[in-house]
Amino acid sequence: MSPDANPAGVHSASPDHGALPELRGSAALSPAVEEAAHRLYAQANAGRFALSAQQFVGIVAAVLAKYASGADDAESLALLALLRAEELALARACAAGNAPAWDEFLNRYRVKLYDAALGIAHDEATARELADGLYAELYGLPSADGVRVSKLNYYMGRGSLEGWLRTVLAQEYVNRFRAQKRTVSLDEQIESGVAFAAAPTVSKAMPDARLEKATASALAALSAEERFLLAAYFLDGQTLAEIGSQLRVHESTISRKLDRLTKSLRKSIHGQLVALGMSPRQADECLNDTDVGDLKIDVRQSLDRTSGS
Repeated sequence: MSPDANPAGVHSASPDHGALPELRGSAALSPAVEEAAHRLYAQANAGRFALSAQQFVGIVAAVLAKYASGADDAESLALLALLRAEELALARACAAGNAPAWDEFLNRYRVKLYDAALGIAHDEATARELADGLYAELYGLPSADGVRVSKLNYYMGRGSLEGWLRTVLAQEYVNRFRAQKRTVSLDEQIESGVAFAAAPTVSKAMPDARLEKATASALAALSAEERFLLAAYFLDGQTLAEIGSQLRVHESTISRKLDRLTKSLRKSIHGQLVALGMSPRQADECLNDTDVGDLKIDVRQSLDRTSGS
């Protein structure tokens, strides 16, 4: 998305396309939590995007259902205190096709999106293509039944909208690179007249089940704040400054906490591996040689269970 991109299509969006979710299950919110959600609505000034209080509370209820299901009032209120309510309202109003919301979104993020894409792709043409492609997905692509679906509906307000956009851009770039690599490789082989034989089977050692058990146990033992720090920094791509701002501490404090936490987590997993029968050397090799993506546990889900509190 170039800084001079023409957003004309945005303003012709029908307000009922990608309509915001109606309040579902709000009766399940306690009076204290619902009152806090209404305060967030006022603080975010969400009404300027034609968002009703009922719609906003419904959005908040959906966030709580995802990240704090079964939590008590204290945990739910702690999650709401960290919510980027104004950015959440902006994102959902854009997803609904609200023109003033899109004007504000473009003013805030159009140039930043292109700069981020350029920083990822290191090539101006690729950066424009990458940013424009994401912009189309943010504005909304028609689904099989003709309803416009915006990727902004997936933003939950638990980190900065800018950080979320950078993460989505980076993932999109990886997806395109992988697809392009497969396509180019195939074309080159066809042009060279290569006969395609069955690829030899390469056996890949599966992660030791004990590592999965030790990792799941170590994550489960973390406090709510520790899970929040890990999820915010490693999964949501937030900066130290952004996390510090949410927790009202300096970014250097967050840096020290993350350093201690990662070392402590590794030590905990190592200790549990030894307790499960590995020698200290085997535990070290297991930790060093295994990619977290190969584990049969959902790290994000494990951290998200209580990270919001």
